[in-house]
Amino acid sequence: MSSIRYLVLHDTRYHYSSRVSLAYQLAHLWPRACLWQRCHQQQLEIGPVPAYREDGLDAFGNPLTRMAIETPHDELAVAARLEVEVFRRPGLSPQQSPAWEQVRAALGYTGKPVDNRLFEAIRYRFESPYVHLQQAFSAFGEDCFSRARPLLEAVQALMEKIFSEFTFDPSATQVATPLLQVLERRRGVCQDFAHLMLACLRSRGLAARYVSGYLLTRPPPGQPRLIGADASHAWVSVFCPVHGWVDFDPTNNLQPELEHITLGWGRDFADVSPLRGVVLGGGSHDPEVRVTVIPASEAGSWPELAGLFGSP
Repeated sequence: MSSIRYLVLHDTRYHYSSRVSLAYQLAHLWPRACLWQRCHQQQLEIGPVPAYREDGLDAFGNPLTRMAIETPHDELAVAARLEVEVFRRPGLSPQQSPAWEQVRAALGYTGKPVDNRLFEAIRYRFESPYVHLQQAFSAFGEDCFSRARPLLEAVQALMEKIFSEFTFDPSATQVATPLLQVLERRRGVCQDFAHLMLACLRSRGLAARYVSGYLLTRPPPGQPRLIGADASHAWVSVFCPVHGWVDFDPTNNLQPELEHITLGWGRDFADVSPLRGVVLGGGSHDPEVRVTVIPASEAGSWPELAGLFGSP
């Protein structure tokens, strides 16, 4: 199979304990145009209807919706509806990549002009709000980065190490949980594992970016797929001068393929949060998020999806 077409539903609803009089929101809910995927249809429904809305790009080239809601409201609902086709990516051999030290040297400052690809990659070498560079992270991946080891082979080993030594635990962390605490407790979620892998790579002088998107999840044998039971996903992309950007998913110990849908990328979660903003009023509030990823070929089995984009 060379490609798979998906329907994606991403519903976010905020219930406020007191009325919001004014809200400014940024939404990363439309997929980025990539060589390995194509968005055929997209809809974004917002309630209350914004007084101002602008669809454009952010500083990293990701689709971004800016909106201002000036109608007083007790609830905010944002619903994204996507039809995305994902294509199989070209295979590559991790052994056929430069030594990781060679790549690190190329990303360092030399005072000489660099080409645009390298210049773009360099900004993903440094600290960011959720990814700090510390010796502890470099030490954690020490056994993966032996001398002259091919870059992608070393990165693959780091991915496998995180997968084998950490436990997926949704109750173990929050968005702002420090990475050193994640490293110490060896528990977290996909966002934590992506941030940890970024910290390990950047602490060695390598360029790596945070990728936000969706993953097709499969229900247990004999159980039906449930509408709204999926979630956003996160993984890592590493710059290799020979192959360009190469993706790795430490949560699942694999390289993303036909079952990963890319929304966008940045330095860390803060750059590509699905929905964030500033509100005047509102009191306490927690988002209710429901995500569904379904192959379009299965959509006919779900009355809830009837008329989403017409017949797939």
